[in-house]
Amino acid sequence: MIERLTAADSALVDDITRLVNLVYDESERGLWHAGATRTDPNEVASLLAAGELVADRRDGRLAGVVRVQLLDDQTGEFGLLAADPARRGQGIGRDLVAWAESAVRATGRRAMQLELLVPREGRLASKEFLHAWYTRLGYEQTRIGAIEEHYPALAPMLAVPTDYRVYRKLLV
Repeated sequence: MIERLTAADSALVDDITRLVNLVYDESERGLWHAGATRTDPNEVASLLAAGELVADRRDGRLAGVVRVQLLDDQTGEFGLLAADPARRGQGIGRDLVAWAESAVRATGRRAMQLELLVPREGRLASKEFLHAWYTRLGYEQTRIGAIEEHYPALAPMLAVPTDYRVYRKLLV
């Protein structure tokens, strides 16, 4: 069952933090310095308080999570997409993205956006997979930005020069 999370206890915050860090540690291995984590309990609690996290629960357990936010009067964005690796192939990511798109469309916004971190040189198989997957879902890469320029706090945590790619999809 997919639902927007409106309240949290410490166990849920810990479960979300653990899942996101597990998935991103695997998919972004080599981008970050050793010991860097994608999120922490304080950030997760803040996102929960803002009503920006959506969970997919299956068999009473957290199977996946995504952040959904409204950027402006025309665009929503999803990020922090993470699905339990033990449940790979069950459509959790696809279902969460579809839920996010539907929720943003229901607010009258016309586009959905996402950002994907990529190494400036070389390739990561997980990022190539995600590029192909997002493209199949109808997203088009519209811009490339340098982490140092737009997310300067992240730059020192990165092990290699890294860019972010912005993808957009029209929802109408």
